[in-house]
Amino acid sequence: MVFNLPAAVIALLFAASVLLLVRRQRLGVLHTLWWMVLVAGTLVLGLFPAVADWIGESVGIHYPPVLPIVLALCLLFVKVLTMDMERTRQEMQIRILAQKMAAYEAELQELKGRQSETAAKETDTQR
Repeated sequence: MVFNLPAAVIALLFAASVLLLVRRQRLGVLHTLWWMVLVAGTLVLGLFPAVADWIGESVGIHYPPVLPIVLALCLLFVKVLTMDMERTRQEMQIRILAQKMAAYEAELQELKGRQSETAAKETDTQR
């Protein structure tokens, strides 16, 4: 059985990096799960490269070593799509919060105007 030691080492270093980011609270739980699945897949393919050949032949891919590359590209597309969806959600949330903030500022200005009018009337009445 042939092992691809560099791929296994890269996977382990990547796992350590992900765990360090989690420890420093730079990476959320769901993102950690995503990256650890990727690490596990890289580790499996690094330790057992014949798995890629077996899966490729089972699926009908004529050149099985290209399977990890195709899977990696598909996962990257999914990751970019989910990032875009999250960014869009955040942009909409920021827009709503900015609109609410503008409404609160307008209300505050109106209340300040009323307060100054009330204070002016009281000073006029006291004179």
